[in-house]
Amino acid sequence: MTGPLLAIDTRGLTKTYGRAAAVDCVDLQVPAGGVYALLGTNGAGKTTTVRMLSTLVRPDAGTARVFGLDVVAHAGRVRSLIGVTGQYASVDEDLTATENLTIFARLVGASRRQSRGRADELLAEFGLGAAADRAVRHFSGGMRRRLDLAASMITRPRLLFLDEPTTGLDPRTRQQMWQTVRRMVADGSTVLLTTQYLEEADQLADRVAVMDHGRIVADGTADELKARIGDNCVRLDLRDPDLAPAAAAVCAVFAQEDVLLEGAERRVMVPMPDLESLPEMLLALRAAQIELVAVNVERPTLDEVFFALTGDAEPGVAA
Repeated sequence: MTGPLLAIDTRGLTKTYGRAAAVDCVDLQVPAGGVYALLGTNGAGKTTTVRMLSTLVRPDAGTARVFGLDVVAHAGRVRSLIGVTGQYASVDEDLTATENLTIFARLVGASRRQSRGRADELLAEFGLGAAADRAVRHFSGGMRRRLDLAASMITRPRLLFLDEPTTGLDPRTRQQMWQTVRRMVADGSTVLLTTQYLEEADQLADRVAVMDHGRIVADGTADELKARIGDNCVRLDLRDPDLAPAAAAVCAVFAQEDVLLEGAERRVMVPMPDLESLPEMLLALRAAQIELVAVNVERPTLDEVFFALTGDAEPGVAA
């Protein structure tokens, strides 16, 4: 009995340049529907993987299928199912937004009337209707990225590849792009996202894969990946920071790992995986006359997961 059809299914996918393997025997299974994020440091192999899956680069070994179609043997049919937004805008700066989208629609076989209708529809969808007749060279960076994304949606693709779509955008425009991605998924598209913003993967992705030196080193939901490097940690802010050592001694009875003192305020950090003993610990602190200002339960961030799994990257940035 076969399982549900996968949007992406790769087995041993490999691409080498000279002696270096940019992508090294990658197995990747992406279910249809939702957002799948691919994270990695510079040179990890993310963009090369996307280029192979989108039929732009031929694999050297292994197989890759998009909705069951081999990307080499059935490249033309695969292209009819996908949209691609790369790291740099592919629109013509000398043309208007409407002209750009109309040309893209004509290139995929739409009539003149259909092309103009689809252009108007997408400009409204991406909040660019007021700028429809303005030359793209006068657009802001965020407007260009939205137009580029609109162009990739001309054919209503079942699978959309977004290669760092919000790089360089301000926080407001990034939020708008996130909303657009969520709408596309709600309408039935599957999205494979590469991003340099780990918060973006945490916000959007149903599953996350981490690439390092051409290989997939971790794959799962954000919560599953966070659980791999640690559990809950209780942060205690004390009324009197001088009592931090005494508080740490009390908390050590309830912690499964070493209790830490953090920062000039000497906050007490207590590793506590299941939190069942938290009420008892708080009662013990009260009995010791140690007054608390705040109690917070924290989970590892995706930044910390990324740093732990790749080792040689700054946390918070993946490219």
